[in-house]
Amino acid sequence: QVQLVESGGGLVQAGGSLRLSCAASVRTFSRYTVAWFRQAPGKEREFVAAIRSNRATYYGHSVEGRFTISRDNAKNTVYLQMKSLEPDNTAVYFCAADAVVILSSISGHPNYDYWGQGTQVTVTS
Repeated sequence: QVQLVESGGGLVQAGGSLRLSCAASVRTFSRYTVAWFRQAPGKEREFVAAIRSNRATYYGHSVEGRFTISRDNAKNTVYLQMKSLEPDNTAVYFCAADAVVILSSISGHPNYDYWGQGTQVTVTS
């Protein structure tokens, strides 16, 4: 069983930055594909970014160039650095992980077995 704990959310003004963290309980976390999704009220869960065990990264169109996903395997932690935040980025951000995610399914939330509880990000105008 993999437990994921997100942190780093908060309130920020438009144009500001935040860094989210996703800490995992499993020692083999480096072998997992880890993704960030977000969900705003009344909207579907949206893919934000993912990083594979080989450190290859993938981004949703709306965040490409502004968000960066990275991992520190020694700390069993994945980060999401968010810059130039916009009010539309307001959502609960979830970390998800799975040991087996094929590339064509990397942006699909049903393909991840393990989820954190989420962290709220609020961007004010």
